[in-house]
Amino acid sequence: MERQFNLIKTGVQSMEKRILPKFPFCFMTFKDDQGQTSRAFEVSDISSTGMQLCMKDGGHTYQNNNEVNGVINWKGIELKVKGSVRWIKGAKLGVEFAPDARLRQAIRDFLSLENILKNLRPLHGMDMNLSMPANLKYWLRSDGPVELFVWQHNDGETSRFEMIFLDTYVEWNDGHGVKTGRVVTKRDLDTPLLSEDEFVFSIDESVDQNKLRLISNLIGEIPRSYLSDNAIEFLKRKLHC
Repeated sequence: MERQFNLIKTGVQSMEKRILPKFPFCFMTFKDDQGQTSRAFEVSDISSTGMQLCMKDGGHTYQNNNEVNGVINWKGIELKVKGSVRWIKGAKLGVEFAPDARLRQAIRDFLSLENILKNLRPLHGMDMNLSMPANLKYWLRSDGPVELFVWQHNDGETSRFEMIFLDTYVEWNDGHGVKTGRVVTKRDLDTPLLSEDEFVFSIDESVDQNKLRLISNLIGEIPRSYLSDNAIEFLKRKLHC
């Protein structure tokens, strides 16, 4: 998995690229109420300020700067949103949410820890005929907001873990320690063997303790049926929280 680590040097900040597994199904959807399409989009990414939508075979007529109004559905949890199209790339479009205080609060409530944990799934323990990458020991996912990857050496010892929580990124790598950063871009990679996403992260010059606490608190709430006590304590210990 050496290709996961790709440093992009700039004059201002360090950007690092990761190639991570992609789950082929999305249970968070968006349906517009303006008649743009009768079908729902997948919400492939979401944050407090916007969302990335995908309709793989097209079927929409949105253009840049078009207004977007509709409802996000996350397994029965609904959120009414409004915003504007900021970019379109093939089957995907990026939507910036309207700068409305009540909407921002509604989004925060929608992406609450309670809802994230309610929709968290241990993909490593589910019989879904997934093509799991070699040395991936644990893979937890909560649709758009959260993904946790725990990798192991050939001898079974943990080699690396990576966690994305909205636009926050934290990783620990054996022999290198902890890094924190922010998600900058995410795009699909189509490969013959498995689905992958390419992420670009802006890496913090020094470790952000607030990000470590945020991720550590989330890890502490993961059900023990998804990760063992030993695994959870290992992750938290490496985050020094």
